[in-house]
Amino acid sequence: MFLLAINPQLLISMPSGGEWITILIVVIVLFGGKKIPELARGIGKGIREFNDAKEGVKSEIETGMSKEKEKAS
Repeated sequence: MFLLAINPQLLISMPSGGEWITILIVVIVLFGGKKIPELARGIGKGIREFNDAKEGVKSEIETGMSKEKEKAS
């Protein structure tokens, strides 16, 4: 019954300063100092690919909309 009394908003709050330090230490221990740059590069590459795909879909939608306007005219 105690778990039902917890406010759900408290469970998904952002970590505070001490928690960020703990997370950073755990990441360094798990991945080691040499793997962290590779991990950062992978994350950056993933974000770049996501943004490229997002722009591609956006341009396809805009192209389709402009073709529909030309057909309607």
